[in-house]
Amino acid sequence: MPTVLRVSGFRFFFYSLEGSEPPHIHVEHGDNVAKFWLEPVGLAESHGFRSHELNRLRALVIEHRAAFVEAWNAHFGR
Repeated sequence: MPTVLRVSGFRFFFYSLEGSEPPHIHVEHGDNVAKFWLEPVGLAESHGFRSHELNRLRALVIEHRAAFVEAWNAHFGR
């Protein structure tokens, strides 16, 4: 599971077997996890994060979206 970014204790990553799904990024911090679609950016699911944390995470996903998509495409050969 390639880690694409670590910032403020959040780890942004994807799983190597998810190439059949649309581009997305997972985020974890402790036991809290979330998944964001990248095109367009949107929350797919979340467990444990509060709404203000999800707002912050969405902003980080938007800020780093190009790098996430580039990493996704490089990993899955697209």
